[in-house]
Amino acid sequence: MILVYEEEELGVMTEAEARRRDHRKAFQENMIKEGLELELEHKDISFDGKTWFLKIHLPWKTKTRYAEVIGLKLPIKRFITISVKAWDDEKRQKKETVLWTKLQELWKKFFQYNTDLIEEDPTFYNATEGADREEQFIVKDRVTEFSSSQRSMIVMQILLRVRYDDTDKVGIRRLLNDNTYLACFPLHEGNFDKEDSSGRILDRRLLYLQWARPSKWMKKQPLGLIRKYFGDKIGLYFCWLGFYTKMLYAPAIVGFFCFMYGLVTIDSPDNIPMKEICDQNGPGNITLCPLCDKACKYQKLIDSCKFARLTYLFDNPATVFFAIFMSLWATVFLEMWRRKQKIIQWEWDLQGTEHDEEPRPEFETSVKTFRTNPVTREKEPYLSTKTKALRYFITGSAIACMLLVVLCAVLGTIIYRLSLVSVIYGGGGYLLKKHAKIVTSVSAALINLIIIMCLTRFYHKLAIYLTNLENPRTHTEYEDSYTFKIFLFEFLNFYSSLIYIAFFKGRFFDYPGDIVVRKSEFLRVKGDVCDPAGCLSELCIQLAIIMIGKQIFNNFVELFNPFMYNWWRGRAHRSNTKDLTRKHTRWEQDYHMQDPGRLALFDEYLEMILQYGFVTLFVAAFPLAPLCALLNNIAEIRLDAYKMVTQARRPLAERAEDIGAWEGILRAITYAAVVSNAFVIAYTSDFIPRMVYKYKYSKSFDLNGYIDASLSEFNTSDYAEGMGGDNEGMPPPQKCQYRGYRNGPDEEKPYDLSPQYWHVFAARLAFVVIFEHIVFALVGVMQYVIPDVPSELKTQIQRESLLAKEAKYEHGLKKQDNEYDEILHAIRENNNASRNGSKDVKGLKGSWARRLSRISDGLDAHVEVTSRNKKNSVSSTVWEVT
Repeated sequence: MILVYEEEELGVMTEAEARRRDHRKAFQENMIKEGLELELEHKDISFDGKTWFLKIHLPWKTKTRYAEVIGLKLPIKRFITISVKAWDDEKRQKKETVLWTKLQELWKKFFQYNTDLIEEDPTFYNATEGADREEQFIVKDRVTEFSSSQRSMIVMQILLRVRYDDTDKVGIRRLLNDNTYLACFPLHEGNFDKEDSSGRILDRRLLYLQWARPSKWMKKQPLGLIRKYFGDKIGLYFCWLGFYTKMLYAPAIVGFFCFMYGLVTIDSPDNIPMKEICDQNGPGNITLCPLCDKACKYQKLIDSCKFARLTYLFDNPATVFFAIFMSLWATVFLEMWRRKQKIIQWEWDLQGTEHDEEPRPEFETSVKTFRTNPVTREKEPYLSTKTKALRYFITGSAIACMLLVVLCAVLGTIIYRLSLVSVIYGGGGYLLKKHAKIVTSVSAALINLIIIMCLTRFYHKLAIYLTNLENPRTHTEYEDSYTFKIFLFEFLNFYSSLIYIAFFKGRFFDYPGDIVVRKSEFLRVKGDVCDPAGCLSELCIQLAIIMIGKQIFNNFVELFNPFMYNWWRGRAHRSNTKDLTRKHTRWEQDYHMQDPGRLALFDEYLEMILQYGFVTLFVAAFPLAPLCALLNNIAEIRLDAYKMVTQARRPLAERAEDIGAWEGILRAITYAAVVSNAFVIAYTSDFIPRMVYKYKYSKSFDLNGYIDASLSEFNTSDYAEGMGGDNEGMPPPQKCQYRGYRNGPDEEKPYDLSPQYWHVFAARLAFVVIFEHIVFALVGVMQYVIPDVPSELKTQIQRESLLAKEAKYEHGLKKQDNEYDEILHAIRENNNASRNGSKDVKGLKGSWARRLSRISDGLDAHVEVTSRNKKNSVSSTVWEVT
């Protein structure tokens, strides 16, 4: 681990600089007391002559002592399988190699990384292959040395709790916040682009060769090496991302075939509605009412032929099947991931990761009110309920304002679309007029994308400010609060325009002569109607542009932002370098790199979760969305790997039991996707209106005449003054038609809702209810059929638990009482000191003393423990374990 700092040289030492020097001195002395070894690189030999680099080493004795306290286990080298059956001395012999087995081996070899360089990860299923897995018991054979990420994590845990003055203030994070230290990071292992000077290939170089290069896009990820180098949390992220990408193959293939079905059958005899729209001598000659007053012309229905053909590619008989398939796929994905996560937790020893978190340094330094913790009986900083409520009200108001800004942006895009139509038809050229609808849809979607990306950048900074204002107590609470704010905003930011087009566009329109629409710019939104071919084509264009545009922009930023940052920072450091011929040391090279930060994985998760929403919520409108997501994720894995291995400092390793709050968000999106797809099919596509017409109104039980039945008539003489379209000096047609189910001008209630509207409405509602009940019933069955924990793994865990209890019982009987006296006395002494308010006793910090229960797990309830006076005083700042 490396600590970096600079000292002011202004001639006269300021009070702040004197305080920082005192804190550094005390902090480094206490680090030595904790058993760490320090090596200081003098500023005179640094690249700029003013930067100090403090190298921290972790001796073996200190490492083993603290690893035991925090419950850190050695990495697993292999799984040893023992048969439970006494008569089953060895596994069943494999059958003779056949052609199918050879093909499987070739397939596996093609996707497998080079196992000569990176040892294959031991897995539960590989270890129990070839026999009944429930009859196999696995023993974890461990290596004799902790991994580099585990060692850096142990050092960081110590640094987080070392005192730097005579008060209770502890931790490196406070010192980083007040610039006592400028940086704290673990070192990368050598260069990524060349071997070590001794010819060895270090882990960083291996990760670059076998994982981070684009040419390895088809290869399996070396998750064991990723976890060894970056830690559990980052390893778990790449495991989830790889699993999600692998699961996308099925919907990508099915969606592609659904699209191809529409492409192949687009000119088939069964596609009657599209043929009618494109029939110049038939319904295609129907005169449509103008989209705007004066500037717009009366058009023919055949002008919507292109939109009709585009709509059929996505709104065809395969759409309903694909929507049901995606709803079930999302459930299978979640359930299978939960199973995968349980297996990973067992294989990586992630069960029971500590949740006894310390307060954030920012919380402890900013909160001025205190209370006695009712559990620990220790004095701690505390925010009252009234203060919290006030802060939540302020942050909630700010969030509501930003959500209102998003809705205003959507409204502005709608008004832009309506105004652009008037401009194009009023003064545009022939080519623009001919393609006015497509130009309007595409340009509005691009503008919406630009607004979305700009608001995202601004809101991320605002969300950090608001979360800091709330001042959560722990880092987990901080991440959860930040996650909620960002996801809520991003959900509306990215999906609001799609929700409007899918479920609201054209629903407020009455009829062309409606006076209310013309009263204000705001009410013009009522006049925003769908093309006669339907809204699905516009929804498809909007979804494709936002999803694909976002992915391209994010990948561009992820690739070039760290590169440009490192280039500019390196350029600035080179300008300060006194000797340009001198090569920079490893720690100086890492110091020049971009700091990934504590929320490094947040943006990565958020990007994938939003993509998951695009893939599931509106997939009925764009079946190619899973294919686009799959192609992006294949590149995303290698891009993230390249960024972490080559462009960023090595992140601090963290332990994690699961993917956290994102799993709950995934489940919420999955359930919302069922409802969303039901409404897209029922209300956005023409599937239900066509079925109602086919079986209720068509005499031949087909779709002949459907287009004419889906349009309503309007008498142009009912236009008020100033209304109507431009007919180039010619008298307007007597009647025009518009999309909707309303009575004609000559009926008893002109322009009122027709009986066909209510038939379609009832059918749509019934379809949504039936669709949701069927899908949710299937989802419930699948959740029941697919258990969270595989039965064979559950049996393995139960065996381990039984053996652990037996060993603990035997251990508890044999242990001598005095082996625990020193530990228990230290805990009691610390508690007594805290109750007496003594500031001179530098005893064990309360929550960390409680973690010593991991060491005394061997004590059983029936073992009586008596304490004796401790011979030596406790001088350690954190723990004293002997």
